Amino acid sequence: MATQAPAHSVPAGTPLTIDAAHYLGVSPIRHVKPEWRIIVAERAFRPNPENPQADWLPTVVVPALKLIVEDRGPVKSFASIGAGAGVDILTGIEILGATVVGATDVFPDITEAAEWNIRQNLSNEHPVDVHVNHGDLLTPLQGRGLSFDVIYENLPNIPIDNANALEEKRKSSNFVPPRTEKIPQFAHDHLLALHYVALKQSLEFLSADGFVISTLGGRVPLEYLSRLAVESGLTPDFLSYSWKLQALGEEVLPSYAELETRGLGPFYYYPVEALEKTFNGISTRDSGVRAIEIEKELLPYRITATQAWQAYQAGQRIGHTVAVLKSARR
Repeated sequence: MATQAPAHSVPAGTPLTIDAAHYLGVSPIRHVKPEWRIIVAERAFRPNPENPQADWLPTVVVPALKLIVEDRGPVKSFASIGAGAGVDILTGIEILGATVVGATDVFPDITEAAEWNIRQNLSNEHPVDVHVNHGDLLTPLQGRGLSFDVIYENLPNIPIDNANALEEKRKSSNFVPPRTEKIPQFAHDHLLALHYVALKQSLEFLSADGFVISTLGGRVPLEYLSRLAVESGLTPDFLSYSWKLQALGEEVLPSYAELETRGLGPFYYYPVEALEKTFNGISTRDSGVRAIEIEKELLPYRITATQAWQAYQAGQRIGHTVAVLKSARR
């Protein structure tokens, strides 16, 4: 189980230094180096160590991983679909104590940087078996005899019509259609296609008591997120339910509003004031238990993406809910 950096040269990209304790809100750091030196490939999503509260990983994923450890103890094996810069793998190693990890992403330049980042920032006191490859979802890990206790996915929602545009500049919210797999109509209509395919593929890689955690911007009713698991042959549960301010509103909101004009969705948003009031004082664990109840409490404030875009242009702060779906073997 090698923990040293690979022999190849530093990959292309933007260097970034991350104080792991500050970024993850965890101290002391035990399983990885306390200061991460990473390379962010051009098309990879850039972590935000300067403001962790604006970053999906520390605010949504880390609390979910902590709940997993509280419930079942350390996790031996962990995989990430769409690993980006590889910081989610480093987080899984640190929080879960994983000693076998797998990571995939679409482009080889991204996975080259991700593998370099993972290996560079491992602790010599915590050996880890690292498997990284580029390609479609989990297929790059086939043929290695791997199984995982936890598989994490935070995949794109919005199909992009021009594959060349994705090649030129990767956008974390976009993927190239069509998929060759048969997609349930509800998953197609609510932009959940890639999540569905990932859950179906995960059946080949999950350990006997393994599960997938999907972090999903809850712009659609929770019933559709549960159906993702059920129709994939898995059992759904919600680890947590929270909210976030809509980032890059000028880019994201018009995209969802335009998709509504095509008959997809609708996609739901809320005024930030309503989200703050409704979620006030609710713990991470209770939010998952009460997810359906909280969603009902939010119903009077719900607006479509078209309405949200209009409100945003008028200066109103707009947010959406975020669900962490746990899909376990039956």
